[in-house]
Amino acid sequence: MKVNQHLASRNSIIAIGTSTGGPRALEQLLQSIPEDFPSPIVIVQHMPMGFTKSLAERLNRICSLHVKEATHGEYVERGHVYLAPGDYHMKVRPFGAKLQIVLTKEAHYMGHRPSVNMLLNSLTQVKTYKKIVAILTGMGKDGAEGIIQLCKSDPTTIVIAESKDTSTIYGMPKAAVETGYTNCSAALNDISTLLVAYLKGSE
Repeated sequence: MKVNQHLASRNSIIAIGTSTGGPRALEQLLQSIPEDFPSPIVIVQHMPMGFTKSLAERLNRICSLHVKEATHGEYVERGHVYLAPGDYHMKVRPFGAKLQIVLTKEAHYMGHRPSVNMLLNSLTQVKTYKKIVAILTGMGKDGAEGIIQLCKSDPTTIVIAESKDTSTIYGMPKAAVETGYTNCSAALNDISTLLVAYLKGSE
């Protein structure tokens, strides 16, 4: 498991996509990430409007990182976690030297709003950041198309898929693997360690 060493000094952003079984998986994953984590994390969890706010509040109570439901126009900060609101697409766009959250009510994308694909497609415009994608448990294929587009635009993108053994539903992770762009499949317990290792540019 190797990472290009020159990436270690770049700014970074982590994107996570999940659906069925996601709240429990996010709880387990985010609780194991240290409070000095040097990257912002943006998350799309398939959930209806209203439920994402309470999920973000619960995650914020039990995690070292600051977790919140994303708001339109806010700037992302290191060590903060932004959860897409139910029924809104969440994108990330460069704004000067910073990154900014954009929420939209555009049509459902391949059946979803929020859409993992929509988030990942927006990251193709984030040129100077090291990008790491983690696809966790979920039904369907959301995220697969975005992975392809993101990895084509930036071949240094790292993609982690949750393993079949720990996924509640091995749909989205399987679709991610089938793109041919995943760097590894990993048990949920190991993903936080991988994120830290990849950010440090270690093996």
